[in-house]
Amino acid sequence: MAARIEDLLRELAPQVLSAVVRGDGDFDAAEDAVQEALLAAAVHWPAEGLPDNPRGWLVQTAVRRLTDRYRSEAARRRREECVALREVPGAEPVQRDDTLVLLFTCCHPALTPASSVALTLRAVAGLTTAEIARAFLVPEATMAQRISRAKQKIKASGTGFRMPAPEEFGARLGSVLHVLYLLFNEGYASSAGTDLHRTDLSGEAIRLTRALHAMLPGHGEVTGLLALMLLNDARRPARTGEYGELIPLADQDRTRWDRAAIAEGVRLAATAMSGGVVGEYQLQAAIAALHDGAERAADTDWPQILGLYGLLEQLTGNPMVTLNRAVAAAMVHGPQAGLDLLAPLRERLAGHHRLAAVRGHLLDMLGDTEAAAADYRAAAARTTSEPERNYLITQAARLSKPHPTSESG
Repeated sequence: MAARIEDLLRELAPQVLSAVVRGDGDFDAAEDAVQEALLAAAVHWPAEGLPDNPRGWLVQTAVRRLTDRYRSEAARRRREECVALREVPGAEPVQRDDTLVLLFTCCHPALTPASSVALTLRAVAGLTTAEIARAFLVPEATMAQRISRAKQKIKASGTGFRMPAPEEFGARLGSVLHVLYLLFNEGYASSAGTDLHRTDLSGEAIRLTRALHAMLPGHGEVTGLLALMLLNDARRPARTGEYGELIPLADQDRTRWDRAAIAEGVRLAATAMSGGVVGEYQLQAAIAALHDGAERAADTDWPQILGLYGLLEQLTGNPMVTLNRAVAAAMVHGPQAGLDLLAPLRERLAGHHRLAAVRGHLLDMLGDTEAAAADYRAAAARTTSEPERNYLITQAARLSKPHPTSESG
């Protein structure tokens, strides 16, 4: 029962916060009130049982806390619900999702992408400040200040809790997609810690992207991002072994992949690519669909993947895309072709574990085991993910030759 209540409270927290913020307009006060409501639920529900409407109970309790604090502002908090979704160009008349409005609020143009991600993780995904600080590898006090400044900037902007106006919607949507992408990636391949996955993060990213897709079903990049998430998440059951160890794509048991998610993702990816103008999430979804469509690793259509990575690199200029293109080039033209593509990245990605890991992989393919082992060790020393570190150390150990022992005569 306790575990069920804990899961329910985590699920409801962002929905309750968004509802209270919408009514009150003060991020900090609403967050404090919601935390008090969650604590009250954690005390009362195990003893008294779940209420018929848990979300309503939490909202009512949080609002009551606010009323106690700001009784003179009760009328303002009870203002009529805005109909912001009607202002969104091309939006479908779906039931309003206040969590989605909260997401757009967190992606305010006054904030940097890093601040938007941090605020989204706090307000929408329900992570603690300590958890977010660990994900960003910064002290908790630093992250608390960053989140506080972000909330103050939104409050100072005077825009309130609403969907952006039509003239600013396009720019804000790009930030929202980027934040959802980062949120999913942190859940799919955690940047730090003992676990490879954070399913609470990836699941929340998929849920929010589904809501966004329901609102904008004809938007190619929204469709592409949802497809990308589903296609990647479909492989999650096969990405770790019995003891949580990382299993690379080529070695995964593909019978464990989620075929229903793949079917939906492939359909969405095809729809996304049929709209004319193609963006980065549509291209990534097309690549993921090719990987998921191969029954065996040997059946992967690497030439087509290489071509798509070329387009994606031209579109984004992202060095991480170049890393992936190097792997695809090695599969098509041999490992030296991939290594040649990595050379220009030595300055741009100096010290990044992914560059050393890919170099190690390509040198391993080339047969230069000593250099490959050195790069694997360098990558292991730089990553903050324990499953990645263990995998890289294992690869280095596999390639390292035992030192000859001298025999006394």
